[in-house]
Amino acid sequence: MITKYTSEIFDVLRKGQFICSNSPDDDIQKLYKVLEDDETFEDLYEYFYQINYILEQGNEYFYFSRIENNADLDRKLEKAFNWIDILDFFKTFDSSFDVGFRFSPSDIVNQLKNNADLKTKLEQLKKIGVDKKSYSDRIKKIIEKLEKDNFITLENEISETYKVLTSLNYLKDIITTINIPEEIENEIPE
Repeated sequence: MITKYTSEIFDVLRKGQFICSNSPDDDIQKLYKVLEDDETFEDLYEYFYQINYILEQGNEYFYFSRIENNADLDRKLEKAFNWIDILDFFKTFDSSFDVGFRFSPSDIVNQLKNNADLKTKLEQLKKIGVDKKSYSDRIKKIIEKLEKDNFITLENEISETYKVLTSLNYLKDIITTINIPEEIENEIPE
């Protein structure tokens, strides 16, 4: 049976957004609970499949995928590499950066003053368009990318606190599927 929330779910997911269990948005949480029901999920999977959208379920998040041509796959791979670099930057900022983690841009800027490794990783992000002059502008640009792709959300406007959403598990799943053979694991890249 198709739910009364079908069009709301479609409107969110067709924009490339995630429906996350830990979203601070009450409407998104409501949609998550609807999709969490196995029978509803199966019905919606079949319904959306008819119009070439594949409803996918991850670790506490839902999203749409589609069968892509090779040009789209190249673009997706490039985007995935960019996400991995950004995730590496945030893990360098704080190794506990994960689902539910909260931070503010000023936390990162303060850490940049004393963390040479974090500065180096920020410099490496220039290749993905983070080439602003000041640390604050660069961090703002990175946060905008993560927020636009729905991996974080602004939780408190006054304190400018962001929360990491369960959709980060999507990135973690991509990274864990990368297999590095044992014989090249300890090689030093040229």
